[in-house]
Amino acid sequence: MKKFFLCLILLFCCTIFANAQQVPKPPQTNLKIGDAAPDFSLTDTDGNTVKLSDFKGKKSVVLAFYVLAFTGG
Repeated sequence: MKKFFLCLILLFCCTIFANAQQVPKPPQTNLKIGDAAPDFSLTDTDGNTVKLSDFKGKKSVVLAFYVLAFTGG
């Protein structure tokens, strides 16, 4: 029984170590600093679809992405 728990703990530790070593690769993009943002669409807080091109020539637009913001995660 003691060997079983030792094996279980060892397996658990190896799994944690293996997962800690896997660092996700950053997404690949052809965009460079200063490039114009490509047109895209997102859903706003009211459920409406909004495209970046909707604001062209009308307003200044700031793109700010907050990872995991408002996701509860």
